[in-house]
Amino acid sequence: MMNIAIKFLLCAIMVSAWSVPMAIARKAETSATRLLTFGEGGQIKMLYDRRQRPPSVYLNGKVHIVFNAGGEKGGAPKSRTYPMIVTYDPVTREFSDGMTLGPPSSDHHYGPVIWADEEDYLHVLYGCHRTPGTHLISKRPGVMGISLADWRQGPQIAPGISYPTVHRIADNKELIYFRTEGHISSWRYRISGDKGETWIRPGQDVSDMDSKGRFEWSSYQCTLPSQDGRFLHVVFTAYDDNRDDDPKRYYNARYNHEVGNGWKYNLYYVKIDLETQVVTNFEGDAMTTPIDIDQADARCRIWDTQGRGAGVPPDIALDENGNPAFLHVLSEDTTQDHNYYFVHRAHGKWEKTRIAPSTHQWNSCHLRRDDNGTFYAYLVTGEGYLDTGGYMDRYGGGRIEEWISVDKGKSWRMKRDLTPNKIKYAGWKFNNVQPVTRADGSTVGGMLLFYGWKDEDAPEARGFLLHE
Repeated sequence: MMNIAIKFLLCAIMVSAWSVPMAIARKAETSATRLLTFGEGGQIKMLYDRRQRPPSVYLNGKVHIVFNAGGEKGGAPKSRTYPMIVTYDPVTREFSDGMTLGPPSSDHHYGPVIWADEEDYLHVLYGCHRTPGTHLISKRPGVMGISLADWRQGPQIAPGISYPTVHRIADNKELIYFRTEGHISSWRYRISGDKGETWIRPGQDVSDMDSKGRFEWSSYQCTLPSQDGRFLHVVFTAYDDNRDDDPKRYYNARYNHEVGNGWKYNLYYVKIDLETQVVTNFEGDAMTTPIDIDQADARCRIWDTQGRGAGVPPDIALDENGNPAFLHVLSEDTTQDHNYYFVHRAHGKWEKTRIAPSTHQWNSCHLRRDDNGTFYAYLVTGEGYLDTGGYMDRYGGGRIEEWISVDKGKSWRMKRDLTPNKIKYAGWKFNNVQPVTRADGSTVGGMLLFYGWKDEDAPEARGFLLHE
């Protein structure tokens, strides 16, 4: 096997072969929306959904954004795209030239994530789908440079990674949370206290749904640290992966037909003490790890959805007491009828408040709470269910709307439509709303990321940055 250092040297030599044109950022589409675009030729999940983050880091007055782009114009579905990085200057409202970080791939899971360590060096991880991926570290703090010569190969984090999410936690450490292999594998985390040079695996894996009984059960998970960084909130949904496509296992009694594995059921919650590695449910009872589906059902389930399903797991925000609140999309009377729900703890129980309809079970949205206690939900909405059969549309899409609640989530109203210019982008769909965050994980107000596309079968997506 070729030595990693030699492979990286060859990659640096070949970078010119990877280079693809990057469109210069446009000025805001209108004074009302203040939207700018970046990147061309994005594939499906050009910016990833909330299982894989962060896509950006705000550092020393600049925003560094990573994404997949560079697909051939008019290309076929599953076109090969490149992991890329670009820097945005909020003062001038201009982007730098984009830079290609690695070779192309048709696997959308290979999209990059980015973070900064305690000395402001940038880290990028891409190419993760049951693989270790490629870990790059900038040679200068807070600067992406102009070529791969301005980056060095970082150490391998783990032998197998899917859906990496990186957080800054207490004591100036970084945590990466990920699935270890394929659908039915475990979820675990590793921690680095030396700026990403070593990554320690503490304790047991957090969960492994089919480890003790029910065959091929799996989960999708989303995480958020506590405000002091000493705990990790974990929310997940579960489903039967059913690799043999057994119709009996796909049968949904609520809908009286087969539904496939695109629907994930229930909501489960656990909390990890990052000092002791003890995993507890919401009541504080210690779990036996790795958690399997039977233990999850018995002790970690906070919402039995009774056959109603979702695609993407919930987003998480913290309420005024530091408890997790969730933004979840869930099917209703049919599998083509969905609503967004705000799920939070109140009066000793988990309350669920309907916010608005969704066009798809895979619409990935964002929830945040400001210092005044107002909750903001950035939703992907539209008319009817998105069911074109096109490759680019398979994970949902629609308009982008901002909804707010000023009464702790009891009621919601739409504040404004954030969809890009409806004349210029007529027929476009948008998805995967992500926040812009600082190195410590705090959200930058007045900034949002998402991506959009028009042709349901061509990799011609663009990235959008809302900067108010």
